[in-house]
Amino acid sequence: MDVSNLLAAQASKFQSVTVEKDTPLDVDAGFLTVTDLNPIDEDSYRSNLEEYLKSTARDGIQALVAALYELPTESSVDGPFTKLPPPTTQLPRAKPLPKPKPPTKWERFAAAKGIQKKRRDRKVWDEEKQDWVNRWGRDGKNKDTEDQWIHEVKANADVDFDPVQAARDERKSRVAKNERQRLQNLGRAQTAQSEREQRKTELDKTLAATRTSTASMGKFDKKLEGDKKIRGVKRKFDPTEMSAEKEKQASLAVLSQLDGDAKRAKIDKGAGDDVVNVRKAIRAVSKGKGGVVLGREPRKNSKDSGKSKRG
Repeated sequence: MDVSNLLAAQASKFQSVTVEKDTPLDVDAGFLTVTDLNPIDEDSYRSNLEEYLKSTARDGIQALVAALYELPTESSVDGPFTKLPPPTTQLPRAKPLPKPKPPTKWERFAAAKGIQKKRRDRKVWDEEKQDWVNRWGRDGKNKDTEDQWIHEVKANADVDFDPVQAARDERKSRVAKNERQRLQNLGRAQTAQSEREQRKTELDKTLAATRTSTASMGKFDKKLEGDKKIRGVKRKFDPTEMSAEKEKQASLAVLSQLDGDAKRAKIDKGAGDDVVNVRKAIRAVSKGKGGVVLGREPRKNSKDSGKSKRG
């Protein structure tokens, strides 16, 4: 019985595991990504878009699976697993590079004197123990004076002098001094950085003011290469579509503002009715002659009254 036709028909249903294209696919097993740089076949794309996308995606997945099967595997209780290689695709940083820290007071002094920084080891050799011990911390070499069983005391020392406590206090003072110097370095660095930012802001403001000091507000001025565009004040508009609750709150806010303006105007008007217009009153009493004439009239009346009494 000839079954070659059946086998050929069955094999035609499955595509080859080897993906062959004009431009090889770029497979990055570290990121589990595949990049296809081949140009798009316009005829296939326009005739049957869904089938074209499925075929392109199938080729990419097949190339990625083939690359994963080429990696070395290890057996475990949960089954075989493989370790992904380092990624080859260079991705951009999500954040800018950190700014370099300003040098400390000691770093500036060392640079001026040409002192090379030498990192001290954490372990030092102890001649008594004949072993490597920690320089600091637990069982550190810096605590030998506190842990020794005999101490030398000066002849003029106090009666209650404790050499162990004195050595501990001296070590604590050194630690406190280092911490104080560290905080001072941070304070100086922050002050210098804030001063630089303040000077930069002032220069930007001065430059913006000079650029807009012409009659055309700098519109027709010659711009240099690298000049930044002056940022203006952006107007903010409310969205055209909003919920009924927000629209209600906005309308009530406008009405309350109008009601408050009307009340303030009414109060001001009522207060103005009690105030006498002095200039208008003087003009009415003096019959338009003014306040000087009105001040002289009582003197004349007093002279006339004196003459009548004498007569």
